Amino acid sequence: MAAYVGHVAEDDFRRDGSSGGLTTWVARELLRRGDVDAVAHIHPVEDPDHDGRFFRYRLSRTGDELRSGARSRYYPVEMSGILREILSTPGRYAVIGIPCFIKAVQLLRREQPVVRERIRHTLGLFCGHMKSARFVESLAWQMGVGLQDVERVEFRRKLEGRPASWYNAVLTLRDGRVVDRDWWHLVDGDWGAGFFMDAACNFCDDVMAETADVSFGDAWVEPYSSDWRGTNVVVVRSPRIASILSQGLAENRLQLTEVDADFVARTQAAGLRQRREGLAYRLAHHRGPITPLKRVRPDADTPTSQRRLVYRMRKTISAWTHRVFRFARSFRVRALYIAWARGALTTYHAVAYRRGRWGALVSRLGLR
Repeated sequence: MAAYVGHVAEDDFRRDGSSGGLTTWVARELLRRGDVDAVAHIHPVEDPDHDGRFFRYRLSRTGDELRSGARSRYYPVEMSGILREILSTPGRYAVIGIPCFIKAVQLLRREQPVVRERIRHTLGLFCGHMKSARFVESLAWQMGVGLQDVERVEFRRKLEGRPASWYNAVLTLRDGRVVDRDWWHLVDGDWGAGFFMDAACNFCDDVMAETADVSFGDAWVEPYSSDWRGTNVVVVRSPRIASILSQGLAENRLQLTEVDADFVARTQAAGLRQRREGLAYRLAHHRGPITPLKRVRPDADTPTSQRRLVYRMRKTISAWTHRVFRFARSFRVRALYIAWARGALTTYHAVAYRRGRWGALVSRLGLR
């Protein structure tokens, strides 16, 4: 129905969110206006000792509960527990999730009338890929602490005066200490390289949570990407959500500019290339027992030689990260994984960005 770029102008929603604060704001408005009784979203686990996890889905029934769970979570979770709670407790619910989770909810709504009645709204998050839980352990390794010492994880801390894309990861330890490191100083900190990526993400074609009532992402184009405070791009498909956003804009609670589909696509250009051209190339080379049917056909010819190398390297890195990390973890040899990841990242950068000696070789070979 509509698309916007902007941020929340009231209270501290923007400050407390990873981007422009709009996901939490819309969810809070649904609660405040009585559209839903609770919102299912990912929240930090208060006691990671319980099952070794740092995040899980939970229901928030107040604005304060909801806001305490703001920010991005690059961590695997599952929905069975929260869906059982929704099934056992009458009420109206909203669900926040990445594209595959929202699609699963929509399929469940199609099959089960009680779920369709109770889950009234779905709020989607743009997604590049999902990380395994070992990514947190890798952060701890590289910051010189043990995973058992970590109490809380923050993947994207905002720092004034720096572009929003310059992520800073923060670990709060059980003894009260706080350690942090910028993502570009991590051996696996380049998101596009695919470290710790789930294998299923190689076959996903949904960047923008297309089945959700409304979807939120980061505006990765200038001048927005340079604003350290963060800026959302929003795709609205629900008349009710559109009305809430329009009213918030009229009341100066939101600062939004309407944009077209081409603008939204530009903000997610890398992700769309990976899920369209890259997906077509991966399908052409897939050798598994089942090749999924996607919106793109297998195509090994369209990508340039350089892009083919990039897509192959991403898939290789995503597969071998888990294997090398598991081996290094089993034998308690952290340096092995770090050395391997550093080498893989250097090679990936040489191919993708033509950096260093390998990049010069790529240029001399005429790969384009």
